[in-house]
Amino acid sequence: MTDCCGRTPIRTRPGTVMQNITIDDKTPPLRSDEGLIRKTELIISAVLRSGVLLSVAVILAGVCYYYVLRLLGRAPPTTFPDTLAEVSTGLRAAEPMAIVTGGLLILLATPVLRVIVSIVAFAIERDRTYVIITTIVLAILLFSIFGIGPYLGRPGMTDMPNNTFGVLLFIGLSSVIAGFIGALAGLGGGVFIVPILTLIFHVSFATAIGASIVSVIATSSGAAAAYVRDRMTNLRVGMFLEIATTAGAVCGALLSSALNDMVLFIVFGVILLISAIPLVLRLSEELPRGVENHKWAAWLRLPGTYSDLRTHQDVAYHVAHVRTGFGMMYVAGLISGLLGIGSGTFKVLAMDTAMRLPMKVSTTTSNFMIGVTAAASAGIFFQRGDMDPMIAAPVAIGVLGGSMFGAKTLNRLSNVHLKKVFVPMIVLVALSMLARGLGLL
Repeated sequence: MTDCCGRTPIRTRPGTVMQNITIDDKTPPLRSDEGLIRKTELIISAVLRSGVLLSVAVILAGVCYYYVLRLLGRAPPTTFPDTLAEVSTGLRAAEPMAIVTGGLLILLATPVLRVIVSIVAFAIERDRTYVIITTIVLAILLFSIFGIGPYLGRPGMTDMPNNTFGVLLFIGLSSVIAGFIGALAGLGGGVFIVPILTLIFHVSFATAIGASIVSVIATSSGAAAAYVRDRMTNLRVGMFLEIATTAGAVCGALLSSALNDMVLFIVFGVILLISAIPLVLRLSEELPRGVENHKWAAWLRLPGTYSDLRTHQDVAYHVAHVRTGFGMMYVAGLISGLLGIGSGTFKVLAMDTAMRLPMKVSTTTSNFMIGVTAAASAGIFFQRGDMDPMIAAPVAIGVLGGSMFGAKTLNRLSNVHLKKVFVPMIVLVALSMLARGLGLL
């Protein structure tokens, strides 16, 4: 049955909210293997959750062991390992900082493992297109970690500041707030972590950026586990766009030593403020209207449906301007590699403004992606000695707790409310970039 324009209406079950959209006869039929797709989502969610829990357990074990040694009057090492060989040696010697660093590496490896498992899951679905797409993402990640990382890194044990337990506790509590807001707005939490560490605790900018990378991966892994399980995330949109973000992150990491960071902060801060204008103009829009599928969206099966707990309805949506969104994602990855941030704001803007996804889908898919984008440059920051385990550990644990709480909160908010949270975050990130560029932070 077709309408007057020769298009086939989308069939939905009762209670599904549509955007008054239709698909043409060239659109592939809806997949019948929903059971396999659901299994894929549950497997990916379980991998993320397992990686998070294991990393937290190892980190806590290392921190507790560190303070037990201090209470017993045994002075732990004042340096921490920043190569895999040093971590391995330290673990065999039962050094506390090696244990903490090992926990952080498990967290950093979780997005990479998620990509590997996704390849297997798509293979089980017999989805050759996404097996190829996800394999490309994995190849870029491995090239960044094992190819570029050793080239740009500076191997050698790195000095560790002697922070008190109270300082680490306050950093952890601050990170809870950062993780909560990051999960709601699709950010990585670094917008709060970096200023807190540099301005309040006088941590070096390089170490604060290293902790920011950890917070991005922690937010992504903690929140995405819940979002994928609850079918809020569009896996195919995320996987496809990760090609652009990881490639951009690698390019950004390569360019980071050649370009002036201060100028970049100013340029990107201005761009971000300008990019927020379309979102402000549509602040009261609950769902995008009149969206038509881009031809690539149909081929890649990007349109989807999510269950809205607030309205108790299924919301179906289309995906527009795929090429524009892909280009914006490359820029987001470039920014991440250049400046050591998750660039979640740019990802959400690309999906909301260019691709016209509902805000909930944009933020949850951004959370799903930012961990992989950060993983593309995490190896470089680790091998530079920029990830102080006694700074990154409370950041990771605090952000994980906050992000999980934020994930439970998001689905009960409207898209309009989420925009009202996200817009101030854009302004805050932009002002933070401008302040850094002008030397005020």
